[in-house]
Amino acid sequence: MPLYKSISVNSQTTVKIWKIEESYDDLMLPLDLKPESLERVSNMKSELHQRGFLSVRHLLGAFGYSDQDLFYDANGKPHLKDDKYISITHSFTFSGVIVSDNPVGIDIEMQRGKIAKIAKKFVYYEFDYLDKDTDDYVRKLTVIWGIKESLYKLFATPGMLFKEHFLVIPFNMLDSETVAWIDYNSKKYRYHTAFLEFEGFTCAYVVPND
Repeated sequence: MPLYKSISVNSQTTVKIWKIEESYDDLMLPLDLKPESLERVSNMKSELHQRGFLSVRHLLGAFGYSDQDLFYDANGKPHLKDDKYISITHSFTFSGVIVSDNPVGIDIEMQRGKIAKIAKKFVYYEFDYLDKDTDDYVRKLTVIWGIKESLYKLFATPGMLFKEHFLVIPFNMLDSETVAWIDYNSKKYRYHTAFLEFEGFTCAYVVPND
């Protein structure tokens, strides 16, 4: 089973990443899925999405959970029955799960040049420090998207907008971390964020500041 990476963020928080190399059948065979999970995965039109869904259940197992321990609220946000916080992501051939005693979010994205074409849809403040002519422009945009997606997953609040409500403080790719803010409904929330790159992908995750 290709558990690709495990990161101990702090004493309350762990990230696990899976490289999806198995076939659908090999991923499905050892799992015991709830009826609603079986229906959900069977209705997915893409085998890539099916394998991503199943790999997340293997990551749950790596944390000591099963599909029966996971449920979703009305906004589609995942929860664990033991009240620990969880966030889930999968992109092409990688999936990731973060589990914590505190609210958290995670996202994995493939690094692709086309993100530059949609940057204006999710970037505003960050344009002040981004340089389109540098080699790491696409990499930085991918980090910013991943952080904002992670923040959105953490809050799961309809009406939040990446461009207007989320801010990512200037960062250096070598630092692998920065600070992000949510400015929403006259309230501000500060989060520690971290990111890593592997095999053409970027993983970002957010945790509350101490």
